[in-house]
Amino acid sequence: MRTTSRLVVATLIAGSLAMSGCAVNSSSPDVFTASQAQREQTVRFGTVDSVRAVRISSNNGQPSGVGALGGAALGALAGSAIGGGRGSVATGIVGGIGGAVAGNAVENSVAMRDGLEITVRLDNGDIRAITQTSTGEIFRAGDRVRLLSSGGVTRVTH
Repeated sequence: MRTTSRLVVATLIAGSLAMSGCAVNSSSPDVFTASQAQREQTVRFGTVDSVRAVRISSNNGQPSGVGALGGAALGALAGSAIGGGRGSVATGIVGGIGGAVAGNAVENSVAMRDGLEITVRLDNGDIRAITQTSTGEIFRAGDRVRLLSSGGVTRVTH
């Protein structure tokens, strides 16, 4: 592969990976989408019954494949630069497979965030469990909290 072609491939891969990081799918109680701003929310009050740490996957447990594809392309590109002739093809294949595995692992780890599952006993006696991204706000059993609900999304705040 010529140097110019390699540069184009590397630039395209880097651009794709950078753009995939721009998507916002937040489960944080502090982040609102533009469509959620200035919308009325139902407010309920209650007491925290329990809190447990969880991990939240922003890719809904389904990798987009960008990590694997990017890793495979970079691995194949790096592998094909080693050796010559048939050796370059073989190292390109091995590099591509290794890059795909590594890229998929990186994508999965980047997609994971710390979260909390907060179980709240509402003032009317109902119990609700809400999972949201951990933002540093500390919830403990016995805390009085607000549940803000709108459009199927509920957030817990103090």
